[in-house]
Amino acid sequence: MTGTVRELLQSERPTWSFEFFPPRDAAAEVQLWTALRQLEQLRPSFVSVTYGAGGSTREGTVSVTERIATDTTMLPMAHLTAVDHSIAELRHVVSRLADAGVRNLLALRGDPPGADPQAEWTAHPQGLQYAAQLVELIKSMGDFSVGVAAFPEKHPRSVDLEADTDMFVAKCRAGADFAISQMFFRVEDYLRLRDRVTARGCDVPVVAGVMPVTNARQIARIVQLSGQAFPTELADRFAELDGDTPEHKLAVRAYGVEVATEMCRRLLAEGVPGIHFITMNRSTATREVWSNLAGADLVG
Repeated sequence: MTGTVRELLQSERPTWSFEFFPPRDAAAEVQLWTALRQLEQLRPSFVSVTYGAGGSTREGTVSVTERIATDTTMLPMAHLTAVDHSIAELRHVVSRLADAGVRNLLALRGDPPGADPQAEWTAHPQGLQYAAQLVELIKSMGDFSVGVAAFPEKHPRSVDLEADTDMFVAKCRAGADFAISQMFFRVEDYLRLRDRVTARGCDVPVVAGVMPVTNARQIARIVQLSGQAFPTELADRFAELDGDTPEHKLAVRAYGVEVATEMCRRLLAEGVPGIHFITMNRSTATREVWSNLAGADLVG
């Protein structure tokens, strides 16, 4: 599929997209491509491939994105971070993606390398300090459609919501065409973000990032990755449903799909420009949410 995310978001219909991460071994690659092929049947607007901290998955990100561009009907978008990369290395990655026909990029400053996403962030000596600079670099290299991250509960390193909004608007002024929010679990957080951005005179569309929770263990990982607290009322309900039996696991999964479905319904009613599902390289829960919404004629 050809085109840009920028053009898709100009449509009256909301976009539907899916996020994947590069596989770490042969078994994970089978799982990834099984999920990709199953979700391809839903004809998503686009799909994205994440980029590991410090460029740890650079080769995997580029190769998976290239293969999606050449071997599927889907429109790929590659994530790119500034962590541990010189400007020359960043230019090389962008050029390679462009050679494969990839014109859509998500420009991120990125988490620091290592196991702790909250560790001190340090720029590469010949690199970039901010995501806005990465947006400018990509835009200087050609006609790319460039997205940036948005944080409904503010970036964990931001001092307050006002400072966070300033940083977001700076990324948009640098040339970002759209944004995708970090996953969130309270629709109000997304709506308040949208109101703050609009109040600054910024009309860049913010696609909502949604992840169906399919097991209670994911919650701790979500908190670690996002630096945000998981809503207490949801965590308590997941804890009540959790247990060792198959019935418990099914109940947790069903509740996660129900929560994600209701979030999407509310977001669509509020006029969200698109929904980006964080799939964790599995397709079933995302397909179930999509099916629930399709049954209500909310997607298509």
